[in-house]
Amino acid sequence: MAVDEARAVLAGIPILADYRGQLERLGGLTNLVFKAGDFCLRIPGKGTEEYINRANEAVAAREAAKAGVSPDVLHFDSGTGVMVTRFVAGAETMSPEKFRTLTGSPARAGHAFRKLHTSGAIFPFRFELFSMIDDYLRVLSTKDVTLPAGYHDVVSEAGTVRSALAAHPLPLVACHCDPLCENFLDTGDRMWIVDWEYSGMNDPLWDLGDLSVEGKFDAGQDEEMMRAYFGGEPKPAERGRIVIHKAMCDLLWTLWGLIQLANNNPVDDFRAYADGRFARCKALMETPEFSRHLMAIRQG
Repeated sequence: MAVDEARAVLAGIPILADYRGQLERLGGLTNLVFKAGDFCLRIPGKGTEEYINRANEAVAAREAAKAGVSPDVLHFDSGTGVMVTRFVAGAETMSPEKFRTLTGSPARAGHAFRKLHTSGAIFPFRFELFSMIDDYLRVLSTKDVTLPAGYHDVVSEAGTVRSALAAHPLPLVACHCDPLCENFLDTGDRMWIVDWEYSGMNDPLWDLGDLSVEGKFDAGQDEEMMRAYFGGEPKPAERGRIVIHKAMCDLLWTLWGLIQLANNNPVDDFRAYADGRFARCKALMETPEFSRHLMAIRQG
């Protein structure tokens, strides 16, 4: 059925209207993604229009391609969100396991982030963590879904995080903002980043903290990624921001998972996803190290 849908979509795209070759289904938590010869077709998933601005995504995807970290965009329909990019041949779609086993991959991810963050690209959206939490809570208020016990208490405690981050704000730069491992394609000499749905101008160290969480990085992988990104030893405040963002990304994506649950997205157990992320956020925020990192950030 999904392949039939993809064929129907292809018929309306000028550069692929005559394509009759094989369609190979690729990964994707919320979207349908296919390899079509030298091209990659993305069809947005049901309900994503509630929280994704496709016009913003189109600009970001093109800017990221110009920055040299993402494949060229060949077609983008801002109305439907259907997108066609070049297919990156010979690349591994990453996973936590591949980030552990492919030598140098955390460093290649760090270099790709650095390239994006220093490119001068301007994305239309401002990724504002605490506003997004409020927006997701508003979406959920219209749906029949239960928040994890204690969620609002943790959101309140996150106010101290907000004030610490604001004490010495970093200049906002173009960020991916949703660095799932599967959004990284590793050729062995170069890391590509795809899927710019959540991208925006943000604190650059969000990307590093979020990838560390998604990739289940250990201390050695964190060190490798940070050293590649900073070109050496990060400062205590830089390390602190990365750790703080690890907790905050879990807080935000808990709500995202609950929206998927409410939308009956069948690709994962989103109740377990949301509850697991929330438990991990709460546990990190309760450690003594978390308080020390907050202090380092406040000191700058």
